[in-house]
Amino acid sequence: MAAGMAGILGGCVNVSAPDKPIVIELNINIRQEVVYRLDAQAAKTIEENKDIF
Repeated sequence: MAAGMAGILGGCVNVSAPDKPIVIELNINIRQEVVYRLDAQAAKTIEENKDIF
């Protein structure tokens, strides 16, 4: 039994780098934050300069 276990555990493990680069796709939606900030800033500008608009 011990000889059988030694044969199983005596195997070789090969680790090699991939042929192609690893690609991680990050689809991040930042539009909502930008629109919100722009809207808040525009509202503040309009409020401060009522005579222009």
